[in-house]
Amino acid sequence: MMGLADQLLKAGLVDKNKVKVTNQNKSKQQKENRRSGTETVDEARLAAQELQRQNAEKARLANAQRDAAAQQKAIAAQITQMVQQNKQSKGHNGDIAYNFTFGTKIERIYVTPAVREHLVAGRLVIVGEGGSYELVPRVIADKIAERNPDIVVRVKQATTEVEEDDPYAAFKIPDDLMW
Repeated sequence: MMGLADQLLKAGLVDKNKVKVTNQNKSKQQKENRRSGTETVDEARLAAQELQRQNAEKARLANAQRDAAAQQKAIAAQITQMVQQNKQSKGHNGDIAYNFTFGTKIERIYVTPAVREHLVAGRLVIVGEGGSYELVPRVIADKIAERNPDIVVRVKQATTEVEEDDPYAAFKIPDDLMW
């Protein structure tokens, strides 16, 4: 590798004496710095180090974003695989409309009476993925909810407790009511 002084000599911009004097001055300065314990500040070197540090930080951030995106993609693939491997049948020719809330919308699927009973009892859970709704066992739904709780539809179980100030406490809701 050719040094800067050699390149300047080849180009004819400096002569050998000028290079020699510059090298002597540089070595004297280094010797003086070693003796006195002071160090000269090389601004160009500091600027290069700062630029290198900034580039390394940018690369680290880009890698972190790329890793996060890959992790999200892997989680989505895991969820899809769990749903596909464990989805339960809604029943052939389901004739009962089962309404549920997904996000802010009320959605509807058609199921058989037996499947409806499993949904009400909490043995089956609805998972909304890719614009469709599938039924999976509660154990699988819990695993999916660990990865992405937004796609699991939680059916609130009916409670028999009555609040003291409930104005509708005297009006009981029948168990077979479908909304």
